[in-house]
Amino acid sequence: MNLQQQINDDLKQAMLNKDDIAKLTLRDVKTGILELLKSGQVTSDSLEDAQVLSVIQRLAKRRREAASEFEKAGQDDRAAEELSELKVLEKYLPQQMSEDEITLIIKEIIAETGASSAREMGKVMSAAMAKVSGKADGKLVNQIARTLLAD
Repeated sequence: MNLQQQINDDLKQAMLNKDDIAKLTLRDVKTGILELLKSGQVTSDSLEDAQVLSVIQRLAKRRREAASEFEKAGQDDRAAEELSELKVLEKYLPQQMSEDEITLIIKEIIAETGASSAREMGKVMSAAMAKVSGKADGKLVNQIARTLLAD
């Protein structure tokens, strides 16, 4: 079963279970999928799992950022709502890498590319994001790379 079909099935189950958070979140995913299909970037009627995953990652990032902003504004109830929606999305995302794993990969890339300063950040980031795509947050990868290149 592909990811798009799994989301459809889970949405039906959320409706049967009257799970409003899962229902609204999965509808948002379906909307993102439909927008991608209608955008002209895709030629078929269904998406590859990687394309669906990119939609889910974009929505998860949006939830994380919104929760952070709500926490800063003191709206803990809204932040909790965003985080509960994020939990629904995380079921479909691959296991995220730890900081130690990311650090190890970036150290290898720095050794391979010979990067020695922050001016070569672009080389390191492009190689790092290719290796950790979908498995690590880009912001975290960037922070670790900056720290390692600053030393």
